[in-house]
Amino acid sequence: MKLSPLLLSALVVSGSIALWGIIDPQGLGSVSSSIVAIQFQSRGWFIMLEASALLFLAIYLAFSRYGSIRIGPEGSEPEFSTTSWIAMLFAAGMGVGLLFFGASEPLTHFSVIRGFRPDPEAASLAVFVTYLNWGFHAWAIYGVVGLIIAYFAFRRGRSLLLSAPLLDVYGDKAWTRTLAWIFDFFSVVAIAVGLAGSLAMGVFQIQTGLAGVLGIPNSKFLTAIVFIMMCIGFLIPLRRDLGEGMSKLSNLAMGIALGLLVYLLVVGPTSFVMNSVVSGFGRYVFNVLPAGFSTTEFFDNTISTWFQDWTLNYMIWWLAWSPFVGIFIARISRGRTIREFLTGVIIAPTLFSIFWFGVFGGIGIFDVQQGNGELLNVNKQSLDATTFALLQQFPLKFVTQMATIVAAFLFVVTSVVSAGFTLAMIGSGGDENPAPGLRTIWGAVLGALGLAMIFVNDVSLVRSIIALSAVAFVFIVPVLVVCLLKSLTREVTSK
Repeated sequence: MKLSPLLLSALVVSGSIALWGIIDPQGLGSVSSSIVAIQFQSRGWFIMLEASALLFLAIYLAFSRYGSIRIGPEGSEPEFSTTSWIAMLFAAGMGVGLLFFGASEPLTHFSVIRGFRPDPEAASLAVFVTYLNWGFHAWAIYGVVGLIIAYFAFRRGRSLLLSAPLLDVYGDKAWTRTLAWIFDFFSVVAIAVGLAGSLAMGVFQIQTGLAGVLGIPNSKFLTAIVFIMMCIGFLIPLRRDLGEGMSKLSNLAMGIALGLLVYLLVVGPTSFVMNSVVSGFGRYVFNVLPAGFSTTEFFDNTISTWFQDWTLNYMIWWLAWSPFVGIFIARISRGRTIREFLTGVIIAPTLFSIFWFGVFGGIGIFDVQQGNGELLNVNKQSLDATTFALLQQFPLKFVTQMATIVAAFLFVVTSVVSAGFTLAMIGSGGDENPAPGLRTIWGAVLGALGLAMIFVNDVSLVRSIIALSAVAFVFIVPVLVVCLLKSLTREVTSK
């Protein structure tokens, strides 16, 4: 196993961040938070503009003459069934986040907005903002980056690297090689740090759930046990075949999540929830495009800070994950057309996210308006505990809470496994099936980074660290888009 300069540099930087977080977690968190706040204040407008531009680009490509171009040689067929394909990309993209923020995010937005609007309007806006953060814009970022990688890898015969489009379009020159190295380096760091944050949030939620279900203290010892089990859980599948390991784990995680969703819809306030989902979906569809250009420029510091902490943070968070999710879904999407790829990647997960937050968020809002408001109090104290507090209000609470714990565990495992494969691909120069040893090394690095994030012990600071790792991608992604459009134009005009 040869260690390239790129791999060594990425390992040194990732290891240094992990060491800093373990030795001085609050220092890492506060420095990241300060830098990200400056970036958001100066470039927030550009981040929102870029996210919206990527959504418009995805719509254009899907319905344009380029939509029928196949990602791979003519006549190639998809490797995975559509059901497994969607489950895999969805689990890799944001699975654990849905469990973590399903009820807590709408309630958090509601707490802020109710200070400026009547409760009914605040509830409506809270659900809408949640949809905005998790919907079309997020998956358009994933979809476009994934399409770029897949197109150049399977259509143009290049590698599964972010550097491939640049080298293919502009040729192998000194400046393209230098810029290509920088692209790949930042993609590795962003993937590693982003997944470490997801791992930490998964551990936070699982340990909170276990402590409540088993009636034991939420202690550092429990954190250690959950973390060790998590590491064992993702290191084993990292050494096995991608299709065999990820497909089974993703389908199981999605099956549990769907079961929870249907159960809560049936036993919960069904009519209230469905009214919330239907009306919320309508508001989202008719307002999502203009909302994507929002910057809260005329509001006070409370609203501006809230906007930066959530919507801006999410948009750059999706950019941070785009190399990982993009490379991974490219790897599993060979043989599909551009239209099929973008439609599947953007629409299916968005609809599921809307329904998910509609159900969990709707129940949370119902508790505020027609219940005792206990969920809102729990949410103010701990985002980790909100989902479990919601489940405690319904029958079979032990079963549903344990199912949530298992689903969260599986979502984190699938995410880390996906990231391990992706990082190994980059480190091996784009090998679609990197050596198990290299995958294991990256699994260990992700575990160390995750431990550093756990030591930070603050979800908001963890999100700031993730956002900091993605700042470079605000400028890298537009370059990749230019490469894609140039290559597509050449291909169509040459026929």
